[in-house]
Amino acid sequence: MSLRPWREVAVPHEDVLNGTFQQAEFAADLAAVHAGQAPAEYRDPVLFFRRTYITEGMRLLLDSVLKRLAGRGGEPVIQLQTAFGGGKTHTLLAVYHLAKGEATVSDLSGVAAVLDGAGLRELPRARLVVIDGNRLPPDMPWRRGELMIKTLWGDLAWQLGGPAAYERIRAADQAGTSPGKEALIELLAAHAPCVILIDELVSYVRQFYGGGARSGGTYDSILSFVQALTEALKVVPTAVMLVSLPESKREAGGEGGAAALATLSYYFGRVQALWKPVATEEAFEIVRRRLFTDIVDRAAAEAVCRAFADYYIDNGTDFPHETQDSRYYERLRRAYPIHPEVFDRLYTDWSALDNFQRTRGVLKLMAKAIHRLWKDGNNDLLIMPGSLPLYDSDTRNEAIYYLPQGWDPVVERDIDGERAETTDIDSHDTRLGSVQACRRAARAIFLGSAPSTANQLARGLEGERVVLGCAQPGQQTGVYKDALRRLTDRLHYLNHANGRYWFDTRPNLRREMEERRGRFNDREHVVPCLRDRLRSDIGPGVFDAVHVFVDSADIADDADLRLVVLPPDAGFSRTVQAPASERAAAILQSRGEQPRIRQNRLVFLAADYDIVSRLKDQVRMLLAWESIVADVKVLNLDQHQLHEAQRGVESASAALKRLIRETYRWLLVPTQQATPGRGVSTVEWEHYQLNPGAAGFAQEIERVLRENELVITGDWAPVHLRNLLRDWFWKDGISAVSALDVWQKTCCYLYLPRLRNQNVFRAAIEKGANSADFFGLAYGMEPAAQGGGSEYVGFSFNKPASPALDNSLLLIEPAAAARYAEELARRTKTPEPGDGRGGQGGGGPEPGPWPGPKSGPGPGTGPLGPQPTVMRRFYGSVEIDPLRALPAFADVANEVVVHFTKELGVRVRIRVDIEAETDASGGFDESLQRTVRENCRVLRFGQAEFESK
Repeated sequence: MSLRPWREVAVPHEDVLNGTFQQAEFAADLAAVHAGQAPAEYRDPVLFFRRTYITEGMRLLLDSVLKRLAGRGGEPVIQLQTAFGGGKTHTLLAVYHLAKGEATVSDLSGVAAVLDGAGLRELPRARLVVIDGNRLPPDMPWRRGELMIKTLWGDLAWQLGGPAAYERIRAADQAGTSPGKEALIELLAAHAPCVILIDELVSYVRQFYGGGARSGGTYDSILSFVQALTEALKVVPTAVMLVSLPESKREAGGEGGAAALATLSYYFGRVQALWKPVATEEAFEIVRRRLFTDIVDRAAAEAVCRAFADYYIDNGTDFPHETQDSRYYERLRRAYPIHPEVFDRLYTDWSALDNFQRTRGVLKLMAKAIHRLWKDGNNDLLIMPGSLPLYDSDTRNEAIYYLPQGWDPVVERDIDGERAETTDIDSHDTRLGSVQACRRAARAIFLGSAPSTANQLARGLEGERVVLGCAQPGQQTGVYKDALRRLTDRLHYLNHANGRYWFDTRPNLRREMEERRGRFNDREHVVPCLRDRLRSDIGPGVFDAVHVFVDSADIADDADLRLVVLPPDAGFSRTVQAPASERAAAILQSRGEQPRIRQNRLVFLAADYDIVSRLKDQVRMLLAWESIVADVKVLNLDQHQLHEAQRGVESASAALKRLIRETYRWLLVPTQQATPGRGVSTVEWEHYQLNPGAAGFAQEIERVLRENELVITGDWAPVHLRNLLRDWFWKDGISAVSALDVWQKTCCYLYLPRLRNQNVFRAAIEKGANSADFFGLAYGMEPAAQGGGSEYVGFSFNKPASPALDNSLLLIEPAAAARYAEELARRTKTPEPGDGRGGQGGGGPEPGPWPGPKSGPGPGTGPLGPQPTVMRRFYGSVEIDPLRALPAFADVANEVVVHFTKELGVRVRIRVDIEAETDASGGFDESLQRTVRENCRVLRFGQAEFESK
C-alpha cells in the first residue's frame, strides 16, 4: 500500500495546530499550580498525567515517595539536580498531584503501574508544603491568613498546620534564627504523612550571601535550618522532602549562588543517584504526548516506520551503522511522527548549550516547526531534520535564540529562505529541486552543527548522517550526495573537512576568496601565472624550445624546432572567427621588425576559444587562495581555516591543471601546397585536437605530430629524400646540390617536410649512401688535374658512409653518380700490354680529363630555380640623405644586409664612407673637430682626418 504522510496519521493538539500556544505554558510552575493559577494541563491532575510520560527516573522517584508516605521505607530527602530543562519541576508536579490525591488512580494515566511497583493498593494522602524560592521576599514578611511570615521555617510550619503549627516556632521565625532539629521533628511528626516540595531554593539562599541580617534571617541561619530539617526528616518515617537544585554554577547565578549551591548540594547529595535524567528514547513519548493527539491510524504509522527501516538496510553503506540494527525500527515507532534523528540532535547537541532547556526547549522549537509544517501542507512521511522550516521566521528565531550572535545571516543566505543559495541551486537543477535536496541537506547540517564550538575535536555531521536526516523511502541517496558537493562549492558559511559538514558564523573563506578573486587582472596576474604553469606542464619533448606567450622578436629564426604557445586571448574555434590564426600568422611572417626566414620550424599551440574565460576564472581562484594562505597572520586564521585555505590551494591547483589540458588542446600547423612547375599556394592552417586525458602534455603533442606526419621525428626513409631532391633540386640540368642547402630549405619552406632536427636528415643520407637507388655523395668539386672541367672530391656511391653535414657535402643524382663512378673506373683501369694503349706496346692517345658534372651553385639552387652562372660576390653602394641617416641605415640593414647574414658561409663586410665639406671661411671650428675626432676614436674608425682642401 502507499505510504501516508505524517499529517494524515498524527494530528497535533489544538494549541499547536492553531499556533495559539504560549511559550510560558511550556514552563511548569509549581507555585502557580499550588495557587490555582496555572494552565489546566498543569493544574488538572487528569490532564497532567494524560500528557505526561512517566520516565524510568520519574517511576523510581515516585516509587520511593509513595513507599515513604506509606511508612514502607523510601528516602527521606531527594535532590533533583539535572541539566537545565531536565524535567525537575515537572517531576515535582507529579509528586504534588499524587500526594494531593484529588483524582482516582484509574483516571491518572500510568499511575496504576507505579502503585503496583510500590506494592500499594491506593495512593496515601499527605499534607503538602510548596516553597518556591523565586516567590519569597528576603527583606519583608509575607501574609499567610492573619499572620505575617518572615522565614522559610515559618512558612513551612504554617503550610503544615496553619496558625497552631506556626505557634511552635513563632519565636524562631520572628528572630530569624533556625528553630533547631528537635522542634522540627515535633512539627513534622504532628502533621505526618507530609510532602515538602522546595523549588528554586538556591535563588532564595544566594540573596543572603555576603553577611548581614535580613527579615528572612541570615545566610548561616538558613543553612542551619536546612541541615536541621534534613536530620529531622530522617527521624519521621512518613515525611519526605524533594528539593530541586540547578546543575551548574551558571544556573546558580553569581558568586553567592555558586556558594549556596555547593553547600546545599552537600546537605542534599546523599540520594542524588536516585534521580535519572530523561533518556532520548523517553523524550520521544514526552514530546509526542505534549504536541500530538493519539495516532489515528497505527497501521499506517507502522508501515511508514517499516519502510524507513527497510530503506536503511537496503542502502546500508549510505547510512550510519546504527540504522542497520533491527532495534532502529523500534526507535522509529516510538518517535513517530518525528524522526529519531531530530531527537538525537536536539538532546545530544543542542542540550549542550547553556540556555537550552532539554525538554522545554525541544517542545518550544518543535511546536513552532510543526505548526508551520502543518500550515504549509508538508507531506513528508516523517518530520525529519531536513523538514525543519527555517524559512519561517518564528521557527528560525526560536532556533537561533539559543545560539551565539551572527546566525541569522547564515540561515538567510546559506540555508533556507527565498534568498538562500540552497533555494537558488534547487531552482536551477530539476533533479535536486524535485526533492529540495539542497535545502533539506542544509537544514540537516544546521540542526547537527549549529551548537558546535570551535574547540571541538570533531565538528559537524558525517555525510551519511546528513543523508539520514534528509532521504525518504523511494528516493535516491545519490541525489543528496550530489547536493552536498554542490553546497560545498557554493555556500559561504558551510565548512567541510574529514568527511564532516558544519555551519559556522564565520565565512568558510569562500567569501574572502570570492572577494579577492576580483583583484587579479589578466595582464599582471592571470597571464604570468598561466605562463608559469604551461612552461612547467608542457616540457620540451620533441621540440628544441617552447615559447609561452612571448613576442615574435623573442622567437629565434634558426633551425631549431619550436613550439609557440599563444596567449589565452588568441583562442581558436572551429565554429566562430577566432584570433588564433591571425596571431600565429604574424609570428610566422616576421621576427620583430625582420622577416622570418625559417618558417617551417614553428608549430603553434592555442587555447579553446570557448573555455578561455573558465580558465582565467580558475587562475584567479588559485591566486586568491594562495593570497589567503600568504596572509594567514593578517587574517588571523585559526588552524581549521588555515587547513581550509591550504585545501583550497590544492583543489584549485589540481582543477587548473585539468582545465589547462582541456583549454590548450589545439595544435595549429602552417602548411603550403606545392607542385613542381605549378607554383605554391598561400599559407593554410591545419588544426589538430589533443586528448586532454592523455598521460603527458608533451607526449600527447608528439603523438599528434608523429601520427599526422607533421613532424618527422624518427627514421626518414632515403627514398623520401631522393623524391624531394628529384622534385625540387635535381632540375634544369643540375645533378648535384649542397646537402646543407637542402636541410636549410626544409627549415624555410612550408611545403617541404618538417624534420625534427638535422640528425634526422643526416641519418637519411647515411642510410641512402649504401644503395645505388638514391644518391651519390661527394665533399665538393675542384678543377681536374689534367685538362679542363672539374671532378668530385671524396666521391662515394653505393657504399657505406658516415657523412658530416657541412658546406662541402654534395648529394648527387643517382644516374649522374653512376656515370661518374663508371668513368672513374675506366680512368683508373690499368692498360694491358699490346692493347695499343699506353705502355711500351701502345701508340694510342691517353684519356682526357672528366669534363665534370653540372652542379648547382649551392645555396642558390633548389626550388627557387638554378642559376646559369655561379655568383659568389656582391657589391653595392648607396647614397644616404644625412638628414635621415638613422632610419636610412636601418632600412639598408633590414632589407639587404640581413639576407646575407642569415646564410651560413657568407662573409659580409660593411664600410661607411663619410665626406663633409664646409663653405665657411674659417672652416670647421676647433670644438667640432675635437668632438668628431674623439667619437671616431671611440667608434674605432680606421681613418678619420680633417683636410684643408
